Amino acid sequence: MVKKPIRIAQMMTDMNYGGVEMVIMNYYRHIDRTKFQFDFYALEGSTVPQREEIEELGGRVYIVPKYTHLFSYEKVLKNRLKRYKIVHSNMNTLSVFSLYAAKKAGVPIRISHNHSTAGKGEKKNIIKYMLRPFSKLFPTELCACARSSGEWVYGKNSHFKVINNAIDVEKFRYDEEERNKIKRELGIEGKRVIGHIGRFCYQKNHELLIDIFYKLSKRNPDLVLLLIGEGETEQKIREKVDRLGISAKVLFLGRKQDAYRYYNAMDVFLLPSRYEGLPVVGIEAQAAGLPCIFSDMVTKETKIINSTFFVKGGVDNYVRAVEKCLNIGRKNTTEEMKKAGFDIKTEAIKLANYYERLLK
Repeated sequence: MVKKPIRIAQMMTDMNYGGVEMVIMNYYRHIDRTKFQFDFYALEGSTVPQREEIEELGGRVYIVPKYTHLFSYEKVLKNRLKRYKIVHSNMNTLSVFSLYAAKKAGVPIRISHNHSTAGKGEKKNIIKYMLRPFSKLFPTELCACARSSGEWVYGKNSHFKVINNAIDVEKFRYDEEERNKIKRELGIEGKRVIGHIGRFCYQKNHELLIDIFYKLSKRNPDLVLLLIGEGETEQKIREKVDRLGISAKVLFLGRKQDAYRYYNAMDVFLLPSRYEGLPVVGIEAQAAGLPCIFSDMVTKETKIINSTFFVKGGVDNYVRAVEKCLNIGRKNTTEEMKKAGFDIKTEAIKLANYYERLLK
């Protein structure tokens, strides 16, 4: 008799094209699916663009009420989660709600996996701070994407497992031919390129990004800026670009399912975030051999290659850092990424081993 794979409930928030979804999907694609299958629980309003792929791989997608409708949310989850031995919650501090339901449903292994920290000045972060003291009440296992993220939510003296935001490093290897092809497609041959991939939102700090590029473009007329992503602040940023008169130099490329290709066209990757856990795009950019500049609010654990820098302060500090990085060039970083523990092929085996240990 063929042994069926163990199904694991992956608890998500809004399942669209965010970094958390990218991480869990990377693991799902590469884990031994004869042993483990993932069922994804996403909140109402999620587009779940990965649904077709998930179902082809043998997984399932369930849409559940939002946690703001707490009674309905808990009732639905308590009924559905009874069938699982493992519930793996990727909802950051909101895991309080999903893991409470899992405990009430009698799930023996309840994993809290934190992917973020929090900054000031954003309404949703108020909820994070409110729920943080309860983050250890309902899980049986604590995980995080980095030491800094784990310490932020669980406390500095807490014991937790780090699950790296691993990627397919071979897929991101720099390709000169692809670089030339994309630059031709975009009509930016002969230009130097500053790149950014991220959702248009408060956290990613596109306002500062545009201020940095505006000053850079005055000093370096051959520069262009590539922006990949969508989000609630996009229109506001478009209007700012128009006001500054740099529309011809800023390319809004929208959401790209093949975003990995566009790292080839970049000369510097810029991420001036207000706060982060451990950004997947930061790992991808380094796997592509790009010089990277992150804000000092990005955890130092993100740094893998030497041409990665953290900037504190305003526009002028970023401008100096970018101009320095424009002269560095690219290199093959595949082996460095693997050695640092960010190769998904190896890390997916580790995750499967972790699940197996918990089940024993």
